[in-house]
Amino acid sequence: MPAPLYQNGIAHPGLAPFATARRPAGLAQPAPAQPTLPQPALPEADLAPRTANPAPGLAEAAAIFLPRLAATDQPLTLPEPAPADTRSARPLARVLPLRPHLPLSVDPLIEIPDRAMLDRLGPAFALRQGLIPCRRLGDEVILLTATPDAFDRNRAHLTALFGPRIRPLPCPRPRIEAALLAQHGPALVQAAEQRPPAIQSCRSLDRIGLALWTLALGAGATGAAMLRPDLVFTLLILGALASFAALFALKLAAAWASRHPIPEARPLPDDALPTISVLIALYGEDDIAPRLIRRLSALDYPRDRLDVILLLEACDHPTRRALARIALPDWMRVVTVPDGTIRTKPRALNYGLDLARGGLIGIYDAEDAPAPDQLRKVAAHFAAAPPRLACLQGMLDFYNPATNWIARCFTFEYAAWFRLVLPGLARLGLPIPLGGTTLFLRRDALLQVGGWDAHNVTEDCDLGLRLARNGWYTDILPSTTMEEANCHAIPWIRQRSRWTKGYLMTWIVHMRAPRQLWRDLGAAGFLGMQALILGSLLQGVANPALWSLWLVPLGMAHPLGGLLSPEALRLLALALLLAQLADFALVALAMRRSPNRLSLLWLPMLKPYALLASFAAAKALVEAISRPFHWDKTKHGQFDTAADPPP
Repeated sequence: MPAPLYQNGIAHPGLAPFATARRPAGLAQPAPAQPTLPQPALPEADLAPRTANPAPGLAEAAAIFLPRLAATDQPLTLPEPAPADTRSARPLARVLPLRPHLPLSVDPLIEIPDRAMLDRLGPAFALRQGLIPCRRLGDEVILLTATPDAFDRNRAHLTALFGPRIRPLPCPRPRIEAALLAQHGPALVQAAEQRPPAIQSCRSLDRIGLALWTLALGAGATGAAMLRPDLVFTLLILGALASFAALFALKLAAAWASRHPIPEARPLPDDALPTISVLIALYGEDDIAPRLIRRLSALDYPRDRLDVILLLEACDHPTRRALARIALPDWMRVVTVPDGTIRTKPRALNYGLDLARGGLIGIYDAEDAPAPDQLRKVAAHFAAAPPRLACLQGMLDFYNPATNWIARCFTFEYAAWFRLVLPGLARLGLPIPLGGTTLFLRRDALLQVGGWDAHNVTEDCDLGLRLARNGWYTDILPSTTMEEANCHAIPWIRQRSRWTKGYLMTWIVHMRAPRQLWRDLGAAGFLGMQALILGSLLQGVANPALWSLWLVPLGMAHPLGGLLSPEALRLLALALLLAQLADFALVALAMRRSPNRLSLLWLPMLKPYALLASFAAAKALVEAISRPFHWDKTKHGQFDTAADPPP
């Protein structure tokens, strides 16, 4: 068996060495190979994931590119390629001729590519297109390319960079990727951390200034509370009432707008389906990794058009060991994300984006169990939609909705969000704060807005706003992914505090230029964003003050007693009670659209559930100053008792 080749520090024994073949008469022999570069050492001996089907070697790539020989030529003998696990194959656009004086192949891991030419082309562009400029022979540039289409598609750009005399040579895409990552890994990591431009990212926020402003506001509020506690309490209650009213009005509008089911798109035949790349960022997911592979394997989509990339942090040896014990199919690959200045999910997604091969990009989380036909629905909806559709947000639900009271309340909350609020926002044409999983994006749109903000811990919400600001729109996919409800109090607070912190950072970033935001989103979009994001933030902070109105029906004294008459206080408390009952009714309506069936007698538990959200909001405010980019990781696989939860 040949020695394994390495990519990103991971052994790939399936990558065959370059094939030898009898050459046509008159062809010069290639120059002797350069000494092989030393292979990077692995931190563990058993970390190399196994593949069920070896990746294609150079012989297969050469067979694609080599022209048919004339009858007078000596025949060229190449090994027969192994049968591919595909349902259909695309026809080649053209056949690329080889010059007689050129070698049949060049190994970019041995023959180090020309650094200056690669810098001109750009490593990220080279990764996306499967191209790498290898060297210059006289006035001719030797370009390694994974497919003829990649060269044809970029011919004008390549000619502008390197001149008209460019000679393509075949090379397996994994070899091109490995060479680019080995030579430009640090630059690619830096690029992943610096998306999008600084003015659109929370990394450019003045942390010291933000801390000073927060301390000043806190000191002012404390002083005011000592001097006029009744006034401060009144302002808190008014803020909570305003946010509650805005959110409730938005929910009512969304409920009305989403009263009709989302229409299904006509399914596409297999030969019309696009290639979809699915990115899954993993960190500390050794417990659930085997189940993830089984669930992804249940997806009903042609394997030659499915590209699954498992993104592992360089230090995550437990997850790598777990994957090493699994025979991964050839449409699934592991990519190691090198260490950098931060460690976040969006940074890993940015790194994986340049390695993705599909025109559509999907995002899943480690615990997800998507519906088997979900990707077919994605392809059908994009095919039927206008070009302005940038993103499809799938619905989420839980496969452990009855674990405890927190899981039940979480299920109520998800039903209202994914089956009422988000579909309503889409029908109303308002910006949609995306969820972190079951997202499907046009690759061109994602690149146009700059990818994910690597420093934002709710990169999904931020991405939804940037798509809307750039003229794209998001729709809801009528397909459900089941996932795990995080339903222990402390882990739940940690997760919710990260979401709240991310919403706060997102709001601050986009409100740095409010007039421009108004112009980008329009009046309805701007006001809808304030109601949804700012309203959610205010509710988490000011809800405890609002709940004090429940003291009034009990006949207890209230701090507002000195400002309002007893009748006004009772009317205010009654209005709050009616609004809460109406909110419960909206949740009950959303549950009718959910596959989960829970007793509505648990609805009152949403009040203590909201108290947990207030604790999370307090934690988020502290961390927004002390650790704004810290990713408070949620551990998955804790409540997944079924081997493969039904999708």
